[in-house]
Amino acid sequence: MKKLILTATVIISILLAATAFAFGPNEGSRACDEKGSGYHHDAIWKKLNLTDEQKAKIEGIRTSARKEIRPIREKMFDKSVELRRLWLQINPDKDKITAAQKEMRKLRDLMDDKVTAMRLEIRKILTPEQNEKLANSHWDRGPGFGPRGGNRGQRASCPGGDF
Repeated sequence: MKKLILTATVIISILLAATAFAFGPNEGSRACDEKGSGYHHDAIWKKLNLTDEQKAKIEGIRTSARKEIRPIREKMFDKSVELRRLWLQINPDKDKITAAQKEMRKLRDLMDDKVTAMRLEIRKILTPEQNEKLANSHWDRGPGFGPRGGNRGQRASCPGGDF
């Protein structure tokens, strides 16, 4: 039985590692930029005709947001692995699973709050005309159906995630 659990854990680890390496060093940024798909569209920034100063400020905001969000994403990944291990047990502990899920929700909420703060900071840099263009461009939606474009997988694969 222990061999079965160990084998399942190894297989899950390999699958998780394979997906982490699927996009290479820039997390699939070329594919997202060329197609203009996902939650972040470099094409939208080009349409706004940003000044060099605006570009520099926005890039600074995005860079600092990434630095703040990275540890949260890493914690979410660790917590998801822990949650999978809890579910793989023969007799899953309801309290441990519930606690892990609550922690995941807290981390997700924290990450969403950081992304919201970053987006609001970016909007302060734009002129009213640029903000109007941005609002009409659906900059937070990917292709597909649903309120968020339906393609939630793009969130982590495009550079900057939601931004």
